[in-house]
Parts: sequence; C-alpha cells; structure tokens
Amino acid sequence: MKLKINDNAFFWDTAMKFIAYYLSDIRQLSENTIKTYKNCLNCYINYLEEEKHIIRKNINFSLFNRKQLMQYMSWMSNIKKLAPRTCNLRLTAIHSLLEYSSNECVELMPIYIESGTIRNIKLIQKPIEFLEKEAMSALLNAPNNHKKSDRRNRMMLILLYDTGARTSELLNLCLGDLHLKSNPPYITLFGKGKVYRNIPLMVKTQEHLNYYLREFHSIASSNSPLFYAVTRGEKHKLSSDTLEKMIKKYVKKASIECLSMPEKVYCHMIRKTRAMHLYQEGIPLTHIQQLLGHKDISTTAGFYAFATLETLRKSLEKANPEEGVRMWKNENIIKTLYKL
Repeated sequence: MKLKINDNAFFWDTAMKFIAYYLSDIRQLSENTIKTYKNCLNCYINYLEEEKHIIRKNINFSLFNRKQLMQYMSWMSNIKKLAPRTCNLRLTAIHSLLEYSSNECVELMPIYIESGTIRNIKLIQKPIEFLEKEAMSALLNAPNNHKKSDRRNRMMLILLYDTGARTSELLNLCLGDLHLKSNPPYITLFGKGKVYRNIPLMVKTQEHLNYYLREFHSIASSNSPLFYAVTRGEKHKLSSDTLEKMIKKYVKKASIECLSMPEKVYCHMIRKTRAMHLYQEGIPLTHIQQLLGHKDISTTAGFYAFATLETLRKSLEKANPEEGVRMWKNENIIKTLYKL
C-alpha cells in the first residue's frame, strides 16, 4: 500500500480541500487572506518545479520535510532577496497546510512537527509610516470641489480617515451600511474574518455624507454601492487600483505646497494615520483596536503602541511639571541617565 506521504494524488486533493474548504468554511477567512495563502503555497510549488526540477504532478508531502523547507527559506532570503516578512508569511502558509493535513492523516504528523522547528527570519522593527496632521489635511483638501469626480474622491478620503477602514471595506460599502438617523450615527464595515463592526461618524463627516448622498444617490436602493463609477449607463464598484491611483494623484498635487508630504502614500497608510493620530491624542488602545477591527489587542499594540518623540515629550512634561523646565536637559540628570 502506497504511503500517504508519497501519494501525489493525496497531496493535491488535500491541498485543494485546505484552500477551498478549511480556510473558507472552517476558519472563515476573508477572500484576500485565502488568496494570499494560495499564492504562498503556489510559490513553493513553483520553487520545487523550477529550482528542484520536480514535475508538478509528482509533488507530494515528502517534499515538505524540514531540509527542503530550510533550503527554501535560504533561497528566498539569500538568492531572491525577499523581505523577511514575505519569507515568514510563506512559511506560515506551508505550516498551516501541514497542520491541517496532519489532522487528516496522522502519518504526516512528524513532518508537521518538524516544520514547526524552523524559525522565522528576524524582523527589524521599523517606524510606522503615517501622515503628519498637516500632510493629512493637505491630502483631504487636494481634490477640486468644482469637479463631480473630485467631490466623490474627497468623500472617499474623508471616510477612509474618519473610520480607519481598510481599502476593501470602503469599496464594498453599500447605502444600507449607513445609519445616519441613528443616535449616534454610525457606519457598518464588513472586515477580515467576515466580521462586522460599527464605527461612529464624526459630525463633520456626517455633513459631508449628507451632501454627497444628495448629489450621488438621489434615487437608489440599500444595496447600491456607496462609491461607484458609471460605465455604459451602469453603476459599478470602484477597484482598489483606481483608489491607489487617485491617492497618488492627490499626493502629487498636495506635495507642491506641503513639504511634509511623504513621496509614497498608499491607501492603508491613511488607516495607520488615523490610528496614530488617535494614539497621539491619548485614546486607549482598546478603543483603537475596536476602530481598526483587530481581533487581538497585541496586533494593535505591536503596530501603534510606540512613543513618538512628541508623545514622549508630553508624557515627560506631565510627569515632571516643574515650571515647564524639561528635566532631561539638565546636565546632572543626563550624567545620571548615561551611567552603567
């Protein structure tokens, strides 16, 4: 009897069930996350085919042993020069497949356990990329109010910032997700893990939305896309590429007068900006976690809970309010701090 570990058909059947059934129905991951897992597994299969010269139909679980995976990690890092985060993500996807497969077939348990002994590549913590308040304000004011498309785009930027929404969450919004007559008014976002969350809307955002709805949705049903384009007389949702191009256009325009505008700004950066501005204002991390839709508080803390220079300065001044004198400038204190 052929062992499951060497059975090519068993590998392909199990891998397909993992993607189409386990990730979707059991773990209930988002389409984007499932697509990422699928891409990561395909990258390893392509590596086996192109670098190890193994025919795809002959791939089986025996090729997922520790030695092969260690070589793959080394190849990604040293030959392809991929980012550590990318290497670790691909290893995570492989490990998840092996975990699922070992529960389906106990014969694969040793391979799964071995894969868990491979360490991730150490990540270098980088400062969070976000826009200073001046730059964010310049970006929001970049659209031209005389053009209809620009008025729509400005509303999108305002809502991105106010709600801290992900790109997909914003683009998937329908009119039925707005609750402007509630007390307080709020918007419902459909996020990662197929989880809904309600975000209260600020007063100015409500005003902008009311103007926008009167112009763009005088007659519409609750399932109509909030933001749309019209092609051949039909309304359709905007793509993420359209949103990215829009932001690049306005960044270029705003950077002429705003010197603090970064060269590269992307959609997710606005979400980070909202979180950092709230953090700098002293909003509790649990509230920021709820806004961002993070399942685990450690995710929020890992990304946003670091003290910027200005936040640190304010904290030190509150702790040492001696007539506005910054104690860390005192030479005796500096000598004390810089002693072994």
